[in-house]
Amino acid sequence: MFVLDQVNSVANHFLAQLRDRHIQSDRMRFRRNLERLGEIMAYEISKTMRFKPMDVMTPLGSKSTHLIVEQPVLITVLRAALPFYQGFSNFFDNADCGFIGAYRKEESGHSRQIEVDYLYQAAPNLEGREVIIIDPMLATGKSFAKTVKNLFSKEKPGKLHICSVIAAPEGIEYLNKEIKIPFEIWVGSIDERLNSQSFVIPGLGDAGDLSFGEKR
Repeated sequence: MFVLDQVNSVANHFLAQLRDRHIQSDRMRFRRNLERLGEIMAYEISKTMRFKPMDVMTPLGSKSTHLIVEQPVLITVLRAALPFYQGFSNFFDNADCGFIGAYRKEESGHSRQIEVDYLYQAAPNLEGREVIIIDPMLATGKSFAKTVKNLFSKEKPGKLHICSVIAAPEGIEYLNKEIKIPFEIWVGSIDERLNSQSFVIPGLGDAGDLSFGEKR
């Protein structure tokens, strides 16, 4: 598992601004910081990909380099993930992309169990591909787990990355228990815990509302 803030870098500034309740009132800045973290995460993941030698012709000669063999498939969960996804798309700018419609549904009753409704899926062929699933918050892990189950019910990825800005330990534990195919987790920061409503503490609030406004 890769945790971005385990090594000090400028990414800490973007994470801090995302969390700061005063800076959060600037909606454009909030989205831009998610996008920046997506770009940083894409760069880190790119280091693990397969590369091949290539010669590039300049106006004055030839230069040898190494380029990615195949762009990954980017899968994003609507709507909160869109700015974070944009950062990945900026760097993997020729990638195939897929979109998932899923939302958390709180069951009534004493347990207040959180479940996930999975309503929409549009994705390219994933068989043998390197796949990156993108969602800024890894809370209970149920959205990620259900997405993986539905995406790969008939296909098997060559390599699977799960990417989030902020994660709760409970969500990481849930993914390790529920996902039956090999995968790697990439997060910006791991927080303390989930509260009784299954929100990450201290977290940052609702990433979708902060990016696009409160939903009804």
